[in-house]
Amino acid sequence: MILTVTPNPSLDRTYEVPSLDRGEVIRATGERMDPGGKGVNVSRAVAAAGQRTVAVLPLGGAPGALVASLLDAQGIEVAPVPVAGATRSNIALAEADGVLTKINAPGPELTAAEQELLLEMVRQQSRDADWIACCGSLPRGLAPSWYAELVARAHAVGVRIALDTSGPALIEALRERPDVVKPNAEELAEAVSRPLATVGDAVKAAEELLELGAGAVLASLGADGQLLVDASGAWYGSARVDVVRSNVGAGDSSLAGFLIAGGHGPEALASAVAHGAAAVRLPGSVMPTPADLDPAAVTVTADVPVDLVLTEPVA
Repeated sequence: MILTVTPNPSLDRTYEVPSLDRGEVIRATGERMDPGGKGVNVSRAVAAAGQRTVAVLPLGGAPGALVASLLDAQGIEVAPVPVAGATRSNIALAEADGVLTKINAPGPELTAAEQELLLEMVRQQSRDADWIACCGSLPRGLAPSWYAELVARAHAVGVRIALDTSGPALIEALRERPDVVKPNAEELAEAVSRPLATVGDAVKAAEELLELGAGAVLASLGADGQLLVDASGAWYGSARVDVVRSNVGAGDSSLAGFLIAGGHGPEALASAVAHGAAAVRLPGSVMPTPADLDPAAVTVTADVPVDLVLTEPVA
């Protein structure tokens, strides 16, 4: 079972539009409403793969009730922590050329009591977990050290932790040695405080995160593939994608694929790449099922193309 923790979940509305013209009336060609947040998306991807998952998340108000209902309809076990503030609602505008514009609300501020209830719910639900995936930004009220506390408590009861966050929350958590961290290129550059121009730059940055405490680094490089770097070495994975419809949740789908395949080694990286590639071919934040995967399009190698210039270098 994969347990997910989403401290700042959302109700996500995605509209497909021909183009985004400021000041004009835009008629959507498609729309979706999904439960959102990085950890929620990981649970959705795990459930779409036919595996058991439990989602721990603070929920409040009518949006929170709708998030719980949508998750339940997808076969996801929900372990809610009631909070006074209303769960945030986000909007995504997906243009026909693949450009995505997102408007993310800040979300409620959690009290000290609500924060502790969230940690306690994770403890209760972790008894049957093979992995805990802690994902996303921290809501108002939670200190950057909150993830570090969660990692420490999980390790104390022998559960492996995968962490997908950024900024001070990531740096603070590294001291507790999470088993896997999953930054994208921008988050990786931010963590080491320097730009990334090539795949080799990304490998060096990932190695620095290992030195700071990460057990392994699964790095998403967008159209340039993914990296897995751990104490035994580095692997590079990529997949052919002909048409990109939406990249919403693609990184979360990748993390789910990685954990489903055991969370270790090149086989897990191949699963991560296959899930991420399948996700970008689907609309909105739809998560891929096994039928959507194309393992034959995936290549994983220990011969990392260190000189490959990133399509979108990170300043």
